[in-house]
Amino acid sequence: MDIFTPQPFHMGIDEVGRGPWAGPVMAAAVMWPKGVPVLEGVTDSKKLSAKKREILAEQILNIADVGVGSATVEEIDRINIREATFLAMERAVDALNGNPVFAWVDGNAIPKNLPCASECVIKGDSKVYTIGCASIVAKVLRDAEMARLHDIFPHFAWDSNAGYGTKAHQEGLKVAGVTPHHRRSFAPIRTILQA
Repeated sequence: MDIFTPQPFHMGIDEVGRGPWAGPVMAAAVMWPKGVPVLEGVTDSKKLSAKKREILAEQILNIADVGVGSATVEEIDRINIREATFLAMERAVDALNGNPVFAWVDGNAIPKNLPCASECVIKGDSKVYTIGCASIVAKVLRDAEMARLHDIFPHFAWDSNAGYGTKAHQEGLKVAGVTPHHRRSFAPIRTILQA
C-alpha cells in the first residue's frame, strides 16, 4: 500500500512539544475524507514557514476529521514526557468524530491505548500524508497556545521560541524565575529550583 496516500478511516498521529522547557505537549490525529484531493505542500511542519503552516492548518481543520489532545505541565512532571506524549495522542484520537481502523504514528513507539491496529513510521511527518497533516495542526495550535501564554508571561519570548530553551528563555528565567508553566521535571528548570 502507498502510505503517502490517505486511505479511508486510516489516521495519522503526531505530536509537538516534547523538548520545550515550558508549556503542554500537544498531539493531533487526522483522518482524510474519501475522495477529497490531498493538499499541496503537506509535510513535516518544521519544514514549512509559519504562514504556510497556518494556511494549511486552517484547510486541514475545515476538510478533515481532526482530533486534538494535550497533556499539561503537571502531567508531564508526574508521568514523564514520553508517557505524557502518549496520553496527548490518545486524547487526540478520542476527540475524532469517526472510528479509525488503522493508525500511522510518527516516531518509533505507539501509545498502548489506541482503538485500532497501528504502525509507527520514523520521520512519518514527511512520509505519510495524514501524519504530515497532524504535524501541521499540532504545531500551529501549540504555537498559538505558547503565544497566548507569552502575553501573560512576556519575559521568556514564548511567542518566538515556543518554550524551547533559547537564550531569550534562559535570560527570562534569570529575571522572572520559574512560572507554573515550566516543566519542573526537566533538568534546566529542576536545577534552578534546587539552587
